[in-house]
Amino acid sequence: MPINRNILLAVVAALCVVVGILGYKVYEDHREPKGVQLNIGPHGISIDKK
Repeated sequence: MPINRNILLAVVAALCVVVGILGYKVYEDHREPKGVQLNIGPHGISIDKK
């Protein structure tokens, strides 16, 4: 039973969307934050402007 061409294209498009969403998530997770970073540690408080 051959697969309908439209179904095949829909599956490929859905996979492309999933890969795009996952790629953007990885990009956002590894991107440097903007703004002010506040660190509280054993040596006190430090404030860094990004």
